[in-house]
Amino acid sequence: MRTGGMILGMAEGVGELELTVGQLAQRSGTSVSALHFYERQRLISSRRTAGNQRRYHRDTLRRVALIRIAQRVGIALVEIRAALETLPEGRVPSRRDWKRMSQGWQDELSERIRLLTHLRDNFADCVGCGCLSISHCALANPDDHMGVVGSGPRVLLPEEETG
Repeated sequence: MRTGGMILGMAEGVGELELTVGQLAQRSGTSVSALHFYERQRLISSRRTAGNQRRYHRDTLRRVALIRIAQRVGIALVEIRAALETLPEGRVPSRRDWKRMSQGWQDELSERIRLLTHLRDNFADCVGCGCLSISHCALANPDDHMGVVGSGPRVLLPEEETG
C-alpha cells in the first residue's frame, strides 16, 4: 500500500499497517540508530519478519514523538519507560490512555517550570557579573552570608535541593 510517497507493509496475517525502521525514522524525524537505541531501552518494540527485518506498528510514531518531547524537557529515559509501561498492550492507546499517562508528569513538569523560571529570572544576578566568586559578590551575596546557609548555588536552587 502506498501513502504519501511511502510504501507501508501489511503485517503477515494480522491486517494492520506497519512501518519499516527506515519509514519510522523518516516519519518521526528520528535516526535509525536512535530507534534501535529506544528499542534496546524497551521504550518501543517491533516484530521481526521471516527475513529478520523490524516492523513497527503505526502507533509507535506516537510513542517516538512522546519520547523525543519528554527527553527535550529533561525527563529521564527510565521515567519515560515507566510512563509508557502504563499504556495498554495489545491495542492502540486511546486519547484517554495518553491523557492518563501524561497526568503523571503534571506535578513534575510544573515544578520544573517553576525552577526554570526562577533560574531564568535570577541567573544573571547570581553569576552574570562575571566575578565567579560568590564569596566576594557584592550584589547577590555580600559578605558571603549565603556561605553559612550551606554549599551550592543557594540563590538559584531551592533549599531542599542544595542542603
